[in-house]
Amino acid sequence: MHKGFLRTAALLGTLSVALGAFAAHSLRQYIAEHAVSIFETAVRYQFYHVFALLACGILYKEFQNKLISTAGKLFISGIILFSGSLYTLAFIKGAVLAGYDWVGAITPVGGLCFIAGWLCMFAGMRR
Repeated sequence: MHKGFLRTAALLGTLSVALGAFAAHSLRQYIAEHAVSIFETAVRYQFYHVFALLACGILYKEFQNKLISTAGKLFISGIILFSGSLYTLAFIKGAVLAGYDWVGAITPVGGLCFIAGWLCMFAGMRR
């Protein structure tokens, strides 16, 4: 087992639940519905990929190869880039800050990390 991935997944999972609860119960008081929707998308994809990271941590015991390890790193990077940029964008939209919409351009890079992570996981299990 890759304990680092399992520990990171546990922490990111905790953060997902906390941020999801915040979005469900408090966030609508502070920002527009569109910004809440962006925030909720970030939470949803973070939570999905926490499970992918858990899978990498468990699969590493059976398939100890660089591809499984790379998949886990890509999932972590994807969470940071995809969800992180959406959290930031929701804050920018909520605070009505002009000139920072470029942050949304980071999101697809995180999405590519997610896709590459899934492909690496698939390839790593074939070895």
